[in-house]
Amino acid sequence: MSIVKYPRAREPLYYEWDRKAQKCGLRHTVYSVNGDQYTGEWLNNLKHGKGTQIWKKTGAIYSGDWKFGKRHGYGTYSIPDPVTKEYRKVYAGWWENGRKIGQGVSFYPNGERYEGEWSGGVRGGWGRMYYRDGSSYEGQWEADQPNGQGLLRLPNGNRYEGGWKDGKKHGPGRYFYVDKGQLLEGTWAEDIAKCGVLVDFDRDKAPAPTQYPIPKIELDDPAGVLAEAQALLDDSDN
Repeated sequence: MSIVKYPRAREPLYYEWDRKAQKCGLRHTVYSVNGDQYTGEWLNNLKHGKGTQIWKKTGAIYSGDWKFGKRHGYGTYSIPDPVTKEYRKVYAGWWENGRKIGQGVSFYPNGERYEGEWSGGVRGGWGRMYYRDGSSYEGQWEADQPNGQGLLRLPNGNRYEGGWKDGKKHGPGRYFYVDKGQLLEGTWAEDIAKCGVLVDFDRDKAPAPTQYPIPKIELDDPAGVLAEAQALLDDSDN
């Protein structure tokens, strides 16, 4: 009886070559076809761990944590100045799946700065924004704009405390005219005070008080007046 021997089944060689070519662990600089370069750790041919990416087209640099090919963890993102060519930090903070999330600081070209929480790559949660004109906002953010409760401080010391919607004063709030020694407490809609009560407040400490003090008006139910105004505002929104 003859014995037939079949050749041992074997996978194509390129499978083995592909496995050997997979980048894992710490590697020296690896260049992409488009000229981008990455130096750092890999896992199964994906950026994973600590590493630095430089984009050839923009010159931008990201240095920090990676997970399965995306920025994930803590890292900093910087871009070169178009004139001096020196690198300017744009963002330092936390990332998830390539997008800003959690706590982080963002630096803007005009000198403005945001410190606080991020959600889905934009400002969302609680944070402080320092503006170029010297004013600042501290409070709640949603969809990259002030939304909820917040405090706006102006360079002259005046401030607004109250509700915000889509980046504008909206809802019950108080505006302190520190320069004049007055306080406006009322209701706002799209940055405009619709109704309220204006009274003197720390008039003796104001640098430029009005010539005459505001007469005091006694209201039987000031809270009820503001509540009624808010109700009318809500009806107008609907």
